[in-house]
Amino acid sequence: MRFVAEIGKLKGVLRQTVLADEGLNRSENSAEHSWHLATMLLVLGEHAPPGTDLARVAAMVLIHDLVEIDAGDLFVYADAEAQARQDAAERAAADRIFAILPADQGEELRQLWDEFTARQTSDARFARALDRLQPMLENLKAGGGTWQRHGITADQVLAKVALIEDGSPQLGAVARDLVNQAVEAGILQPAPSGAAGVPSRAGGWAGRGAGISGEEDQLHRGDQADHDNDDPQDQRWQTPAHPGSDEST
Repeated sequence: MRFVAEIGKLKGVLRQTVLADEGLNRSENSAEHSWHLATMLLVLGEHAPPGTDLARVAAMVLIHDLVEIDAGDLFVYADAEAQARQDAAERAAADRIFAILPADQGEELRQLWDEFTARQTSDARFARALDRLQPMLENLKAGGGTWQRHGITADQVLAKVALIEDGSPQLGAVARDLVNQAVEAGILQPAPSGAAGVPSRAGGWAGRGAGISGEEDQLHRGDQADHDNDDPQDQRWQTPAHPGSDEST
């Protein structure tokens, strides 16, 4: 019961994402985000790789952000130094929060959280795919949302789309189309001139094959330092830190 009471604090952790639904004009909280992922799983689970255990995925998406009760939420395009600080803070939070439970339950949930973070299993990769897709949908509904607020460009978003593709090729294809639509609609800035594998406002893809291979390579280069499993040393995907932007989308 102490754990049950503690996790309610996630409702007070605000994210960068702005809810654009009719009647709402406020930031999403992390509990709402977790619920949204779990419900997405119910209707998008058929796009998980064969053999994926959807019950385990559901558990992962429901607990993956509990550490934000202590650590807060980091802007997904934050720099390497901020990512490293967040990683340490989240692990310390996991040590404290899961230890509230009886030992057997605490160990089980901590192992699920570690698996989600490491992204080494198909269950974890599909959970992470949902985690990346949901804020993209919110940004589209908000007419650009944090993409416009922080000057994010299409190549940066596609680096995150590569994580979606890694967990579900079908959902990854949908995400790539959404990026193209966002650029065409003028709510996401096109990539800098010469960037490969990114859409332009004129339509179509520039060097699509090269872009895909580059993003796949990013997934498999020593990227464990970044809690989002993107390479924090790859300067192509970094943007300057923004005051008050330490929440993810």
